[in-house]
Amino acid sequence: MTIEIIGAGFGRTGTLSLKQALEMLGFGPCYHMIEVLAKPENAAHVPIWTQAAEGAAVDWPALLRDYRSTVDWPGSRFWREMRAQWPEARVILTLRDADRWYDSVMKTIWPASSALVEADTEPLKSFGVMHDRVIWSGTFGGRIEDRAYAKHVFEEHNAEVKRSVPTDRLLVYEPGEGWERLCAFLGVEVPDVPYPHSNSSEDFGRDIRARIVPPAGGADEA
Repeated sequence: MTIEIIGAGFGRTGTLSLKQALEMLGFGPCYHMIEVLAKPENAAHVPIWTQAAEGAAVDWPALLRDYRSTVDWPGSRFWREMRAQWPEARVILTLRDADRWYDSVMKTIWPASSALVEADTEPLKSFGVMHDRVIWSGTFGGRIEDRAYAKHVFEEHNAEVKRSVPTDRLLVYEPGEGWERLCAFLGVEVPDVPYPHSNSSEDFGRDIRARIVPPAGGADEA
């Protein structure tokens, strides 16, 4: 396989719904952060992403050989490198209001990830360290709790993607837009089903965080 679509948007911008939408449209499998921990065969990816965040070279075709598209972190941290590897790939930049994005991150990914770093079991601890290297220390310089700074990083990232990607290869897309612009950009028909809606803050707290954060007492997750 080869990567046909690169998701450049940060996590908490509708990326899990977009993953599901791309897979419904035939552009799957789609790589998303959830793929890293949820699939045992991807456990070996964790040190690769960690090392990439520290400046190591990555064999992108080998790492993503089973995928046709990417969205969310960790991939969005490396959208430039992926474009260099796959210059014909189309880029989707998922966006949302910066304040709503920040509030969502601080309710979901940040507390879950912080708990992972403190885990005393594997692969949870390594997954938490990867989160830190790729996102918290790597993207936000250890300042995610500084609201103004984090919003600035978010907005500058989005602006750079818009500046750097030719307009005919870029779709700037917001949660809630539905199928029409996405399908037009990809050159496919609009499905006769609703656009997926997944991973709200409430969903994350109930499902995703419960899956990756060990319960009180340190027992392994089922």
